[in-house]
Amino acid sequence: MENIKVIDMDADNINEYGFCCLKNTKHEGYRRKTDWLQKRFTEGIKLKTLYSPEEGPLGYIEYIPGKYVWRAVEASGYMVVHCLFNIYKKYKGKGYGSLLLKECIRDAKKENMLGVAAVTRKAPWMANKDLFQKNGFELVDKAPPDFELLVKKFNKSAPSPQFKGDWDKRLSQYNKGLTIIRSDQCPYLEKWINEISETAQKNFGLKAKIVELKTCKDAQNAPSAFAVFSLIFNGKLLVDHPISNKRFMNIMNKELGRK
Repeated sequence: MENIKVIDMDADNINEYGFCCLKNTKHEGYRRKTDWLQKRFTEGIKLKTLYSPEEGPLGYIEYIPGKYVWRAVEASGYMVVHCLFNIYKKYKGKGYGSLLLKECIRDAKKENMLGVAAVTRKAPWMANKDLFQKNGFELVDKAPPDFELLVKKFNKSAPSPQFKGDWDKRLSQYNKGLTIIRSDQCPYLEKWINEISETAQKNFGLKAKIVELKTCKDAQNAPSAFAVFSLIFNGKLLVDHPISNKRFMNIMNKELGRK
């Protein structure tokens, strides 16, 4: 697959190549993400897709200066990876993930940043730490339940980025009823949020309060490290990443003591 190349995306060509391996201008999440990106380009966000003329997008990376990151971290001076993934299993293990990550490292050096940071975990919706460690990243902080903050410093004496912390305090403001926290940083949320809201009302008599994270500061002060999606019930964080409607029903039945 020598034709595979890395495409830099900007406001002019995102609709040509798509993002997050999504290319459907009629998709609500796509439209919301596009609007979100238009505001982020002036903040230094960078999007790159691994592209094959034969198969289209194969992978994607998105990163942004720490000052403007949409994760619950303090990472000023660092470039922070939002998303990194390959879309096809047959291309995993061939070095393409490292190729995209090295694009980020090169850009961070070019902008004289302190290094590159990334939030990782083993659970779904996050990049696993193995790829980062293979490229010289080291663990500097942890957050519940199993989030890890990894960093590749360009200067070993530079201060380390860290998670914001105070998770219980952040949750305390959502102590009544069902709250869904969401952000347009992820374009895949619409279907699940709509289904969960309908099921909450129909099956459990709960009207979900949807809280939109509208700025990077909102995201940095979210009640979970991933930030862009949380499901909270009476002050308890039930879910910290997007889930299916069926999974939501199982969680709520257990929470309410139903069989």
